[in-house]
Amino acid sequence: MVVVLLLITLVCSAAVGLVYKVTAEPIAAAKDAKISGAIALVVPTFDNNPAENPMTKEVDGGVMTVYTATQGGQVMGYAVETFTNEGFGGTIKLMVGFLPDGSISHIEVIEQKETPGLGDKIDKSKSDFSLQFEGKSPADFKLSVRKDGGDVDAITASTISSRAYCDAVERAYNLLQTIKR
Repeated sequence: MVVVLLLITLVCSAAVGLVYKVTAEPIAAAKDAKISGAIALVVPTFDNNPAENPMTKEVDGGVMTVYTATQGGQVMGYAVETFTNEGFGGTIKLMVGFLPDGSISHIEVIEQKETPGLGDKIDKSKSDFSLQFEGKSPADFKLSVRKDGGDVDAITASTISSRAYCDAVERAYNLLQTIKR
């Protein structure tokens, strides 16, 4: 009985290992495609591949990545992959696009687990919440909800998600400022 159980365990372990090995590369390719797509959505037109030469930095216990988009050798913008752990449903990951002057171009949600119908309205496909950030410079646009003295209109009944979104955007801006110096 022990030998049979050992054989079953061995076969199942080998099967799981094989499935992992077969799917690891397609999963990584899908993640890279999602990042490249998010970069293209948040920065102006570019002719380089920003994902080829990213700059990563550990910030607040997580890793952030800055992608520089150029056209003809001139910087067109920066895409910052940022995060916050303050979301109602946990971690929220965003791709924030900045123009060379530091103003926000566009923001895309990469990953979130907020409450459907409430906090998930941070996603551009579900509401216009993110549009209030576009064209604003965090140097003079206070990245916190009005309830906290900021300039951001929170999503109704989703103040925690709105605060978390602002936190991630501010984290991206602060990192970009340290890089551009």
